[in-house]
Amino acid sequence: MTLYEDLKWRGLIQDISSPDLIDKLNAGGMTFYIGTDPTADSLHLGHYSSFLITRRLAAAGHTPLLLVGMATALIGDPRGTVERKLSDKDEVFHNYGCLKTQLQKIFPYEVVNNYDWVKDLNIIDFFRDYGKYINVGYMLSKDLIRRQMESGISYAEFSYMLIQGLDFKYLHETRGVDLQVAGSDQWGNITTGIELIRKTTGDEVYAMTMPLVTDSHGNKFGKSEGNAVWLDKNKTSSYELYQFLLNSEDSMVIEYLKRLTFLSKEEIEAIEAEHKAAPEKRIAQKKLAEEILRDLHGEGAYESAVHISELLFAGKIREIPTKDLLAGLKDVPHFETAGGAVMDVLVGAGICSSKREAREFISNGSLTLNGEPIANIDVQINEEIALGGKYIVIRRGKKKYYLGELK
Repeated sequence: MTLYEDLKWRGLIQDISSPDLIDKLNAGGMTFYIGTDPTADSLHLGHYSSFLITRRLAAAGHTPLLLVGMATALIGDPRGTVERKLSDKDEVFHNYGCLKTQLQKIFPYEVVNNYDWVKDLNIIDFFRDYGKYINVGYMLSKDLIRRQMESGISYAEFSYMLIQGLDFKYLHETRGVDLQVAGSDQWGNITTGIELIRKTTGDEVYAMTMPLVTDSHGNKFGKSEGNAVWLDKNKTSSYELYQFLLNSEDSMVIEYLKRLTFLSKEEIEAIEAEHKAAPEKRIAQKKLAEEILRDLHGEGAYESAVHISELLFAGKIREIPTKDLLAGLKDVPHFETAGGAVMDVLVGAGICSSKREAREFISNGSLTLNGEPIANIDVQINEEIALGGKYIVIRRGKKKYYLGELK
């Protein structure tokens, strides 16, 4: 299977700028770049899915450059909805340092920063050397620009694609870059760079975009969607990442294996057959979590996440470190309590609708406290029984968890 065939099979190609790119991809020898703006101090899973292309292309003989765009972060990328809030300069500088370190740890390639070649460019030169060559009608035809015109777009954001085009031109002329790779939402910005290079140098360069990773409802794994899964384990713990991947939808997990791992076609097809035969075993989800967690956080973190999951499933709450327990239960219902009689706590937290119902659940063994069945109605909730003197975990039935904090 050629590189292009493999990328197509994995669902990693949405658009290419020219059919000529297919042979060039298969032949190797291109220098390409992929970039992101430092709008946060960590990458998230959506970035990971995109930046994995660097390893795939590098293995086929291409040379990657990673761009972290401070200049473009200070302007703001149109998102097709409403104007972004301008980022604070100090925050962008801080985020750049964090992302550069993180990227080079996961993807060991050179990182460049467009602030280095944009910061000293004066406005006259910008208009003459770049703005002169891109027609306003051409810019208005781009999807994100066209959609954002309805809510209003500033001249700053309108000019974003010119700066990204400037980046492509600069890297082409100084580093021999002849391909830009990005998510599908960047197509308009990338093709602006191709147009700028063609008009100013006559050279032909190329673009390739990848579909964005989404769930079955089309929601992105991105921080703008409110469901960010961060690559920094201090923001999203190894256990949280493991659980997120373990809970991947059955209808999507094989696609994730293709796009987010380096398992071969034969390996993924074998996993798919097992998954279809017994989806309840979550074989595909476990393999997805294993591959990504080992890659991002290491073997030890993967084994720890599996161990914590097993302890939680077995009800061995007291054996789980408090930090990991809180991370693992961050999405369950939370409540605060002053403690006292267990039935008062159960009713006060809404776990049981009445003391009568609480008695019934206790008597038939449907409630556990910190992993142990609640023995009787006389149990007292206090610091002595709480985990770390502060937290209690109540499970109702087999799966319904509640996390309480003593106040």
